[in-house]
Amino acid sequence: MKVSFVLAALLATSVLAGCAVVPGQHMSESALSNPDKGRVQLVQITPEWIQSQQEVRPSPIAPELLSYRPESYRIGPGDMLYITVWDHPELTAPAGSQQQTSANSRLVRSDGTLFYPYAGIIHAQGMTVDELRDAITSKLTKFVPNPQVDVAVTSYGSQLITLQGAFNRTDPQQATTVPLTLAQAIGTASIDLGHADLSNLVLTRDGQDYHIDLNTISKATEQSIFLKPGDRLFLGYNDDKEIYVMGEVMRPQAIPFRTDDLTLTQALGRAGGLDPVTSSGKSVYVIRGVKNLAAEPATVFHLNARSPAAFALADDFRVRAGDVVWVGAAAITQWGRFLSQLVPLSSLVGNAAFAKEQINATP
Repeated sequence: MKVSFVLAALLATSVLAGCAVVPGQHMSESALSNPDKGRVQLVQITPEWIQSQQEVRPSPIAPELLSYRPESYRIGPGDMLYITVWDHPELTAPAGSQQQTSANSRLVRSDGTLFYPYAGIIHAQGMTVDELRDAITSKLTKFVPNPQVDVAVTSYGSQLITLQGAFNRTDPQQATTVPLTLAQAIGTASIDLGHADLSNLVLTRDGQDYHIDLNTISKATEQSIFLKPGDRLFLGYNDDKEIYVMGEVMRPQAIPFRTDDLTLTQALGRAGGLDPVTSSGKSVYVIRGVKNLAAEPATVFHLNARSPAAFALADDFRVRAGDVVWVGAAAITQWGRFLSQLVPLSSLVGNAAFAKEQINATP
């Protein structure tokens, strides 16, 4: 009685397995291909599709940034100037030649003026070093025969370049008589690589924003971009730039990335690759656009990665922030998971049959 009841139950369960839903998540390509099933479209990642998506990218740098050449440094309020009149130490170092250079330097006041003996008050703001030297020379000529004047900036107090965002040091950097390049500014500030979005450096100049992808430009290009006093550099954070690798991979996780050049191959690699035991190479999907279904359909990209050669295609497929990379389970894995739920069920049926037999046998 007990054996026949259990066998009947197992037989019925095995018959139902043919139409039962195997435990876990699954991707139905027939459903995705049918537009009536929802606002989702299926795209096969093939060599032809990859080629159709390749296009000539515009220059990552605005031409006006590359063509800009800084003017000669112009003196501003807060600058300290060391003014030398050769053979006249009483003018060059009134505090004494033993004193430090700063003690004998002249401050450009907040109104842009400075005072120099015999030359009087000079409006130095906006002058180049050469222009101020000529102005002082002209005024001293009345009192000093053939004056030989030299001017040097010993401390800079104005004309800052500000830095914000994912830099390790965001102290303002000073524009000096030596032109400052983008590479030098970034090198001094030092990028916080763990949190920076290298694809989104914003240079703000004269009210206009220029977006620079640091991952796509060379160091030589960075050296050729000169900064202008008043420029602002903002390096975005990557805390909202993640993709999510799920399913049959070794380490399912959210992966932040610093550039716009992360490929599907790299994403799978960071997750440890496909699980060699449980995964189905033909079931690699990238799900995109689910946050904006009201405006446009989501897209599911399918890669058949049964052959290692398929990862050459994956290396040309660039993922985007918010993408979900999902790897399906192999058929044997799905069946194994079904059996793992079936075994406890058969034990329950067997126990019930045994209990019923015991009850019937009770006098």
